[in-house]
Amino acid sequence: MAEVKLLGVSLSPFSRRVEWALKIKGVEYEFVEEDIQNKSPLLLQSNPIHKKIPVLIHNGKPICESMVIVEYIDETFEGPSILPKDPYDRAIARFWAKFFDDKCMPVMGKAMFGSGEESDKAKEELGELIKILENELKDKKFFVGDKFGFADMAGNLMAYWMGIVEEASGNVFVTSEKFPIFCTWRDEYINCSPIKEYLPSRDAILAHFKARFQAAAAAPK
Repeated sequence: MAEVKLLGVSLSPFSRRVEWALKIKGVEYEFVEEDIQNKSPLLLQSNPIHKKIPVLIHNGKPICESMVIVEYIDETFEGPSILPKDPYDRAIARFWAKFFDDKCMPVMGKAMFGSGEESDKAKEELGELIKILENELKDKKFFVGDKFGFADMAGNLMAYWMGIVEEASGNVFVTSEKFPIFCTWRDEYINCSPIKEYLPSRDAILAHFKARFQAAAAAPK
């Protein structure tokens, strides 16, 4: 059997994207927990440009960037398809995956972890981005029809992690009153198979971000 190793962080949404893809395909793999503050020589050697997790090592060859890895897994291993078969649907899935990473993620970071005017402005922008997502989701369960797939996988930071970060900060921005369609998608997301079986511990993520917010509050201004 081909050797598959994943260098990642168990609470990271980017590592989880890759793990979900491997689980969907039924691929056996070794997970290597990385310390982001003390990166292993293997990680630095495998991803010398970005020096980031996750990295998939397949037969000794490293592949970097979470959604690039997901596509590689989809194309390399037998099992249920992650990207749709139809070329148009594949393009749509890639578009929304890129939208999550390029548009939503930077704004979410500022909205959740920024302060003052920067945070307020980012929350307004995040609200507009969520409205765009809602418009796309208004007639369907997931981004490409009724099946959890590639684009939804890319949205895991907003579908699962964002709500926990909001709770940790005590500042809840996304509610079902404001964004009913988005929240319905989020509920479907965390309860769909196989994702619900492989979600990281909510309590562990909550504790991690509570500690982060407390440390930031205690830091000298």
